[in-house]
Amino acid sequence: MSIVLETRDLSVHFGGHVAVDGVSCAFDRGILTAIVGPNGAGKSTYFNLISGQLRATAGAVLLEGRDLTALSAPKRTQLGLGRAFQLTNLFPSLTVLENVRLAFQARLGPGLDFLTMAISHSELHDRAVACLERVKLQTRATFPAAALPHGDQRKLEVAILLALDPLVFMFDEPTAGMSVDEVPTILDLIEEIREQRDKTILLVEHKMEVVRRLADRVIVLHQGKLVADGAPAAVVASTIVQEAYLGVAHV
Repeated sequence: MSIVLETRDLSVHFGGHVAVDGVSCAFDRGILTAIVGPNGAGKSTYFNLISGQLRATAGAVLLEGRDLTALSAPKRTQLGLGRAFQLTNLFPSLTVLENVRLAFQARLGPGLDFLTMAISHSELHDRAVACLERVKLQTRATFPAAALPHGDQRKLEVAILLALDPLVFMFDEPTAGMSVDEVPTILDLIEEIREQRDKTILLVEHKMEVVRRLADRVIVLHQGKLVADGAPAAVVASTIVQEAYLGVAHV
């Protein structure tokens, strides 16, 4: 295994409240880590610190050894940190297909001239269509992104993430708000990415059945601190998780 992403003593304070408190954790290539904990434990805040949506009060975020702590969220995305929920809102008036195609263009970088873009247009179109097929949105390719129902917007976010092809996939409750029929599409896709074993995947999730299905590793945050880390079965069965996450008292 090789470490792709790392946080070192990562903390953020909001006034007198410490939302994330000195979290040090390393994430290996090919491993899906589920981040769990009770409401208010700091899970989404930790995600925001990693992706750059929030600036840390202290500590560091490193990607393949490079310190990202002072970099903006868009710069972190360019370097390989992909977080689903920050992306589609950028182009709500563009079509579903255009959103994904632009993600491919963004990945290719700013050096494209008009001739190169013209030559590549057909290939970019085909790649975008392939991403939409993977999330079962190909029949809505011409819809404006803003016109999609919530569940389909979540699928589009995942399609854009696939187009960006990041080193690290970050999913924050990816099935929240989806119908029962829509959930398998996203879970199957995350499982497919995991099985390729060439990406690092972080998953914030409340549903323990999803964690048991997908996770290679589980870490638990409670009151902003990292309180457990290990194999899913062992972590879920541990006393600290039963007390902190499930509300079970041990005597």
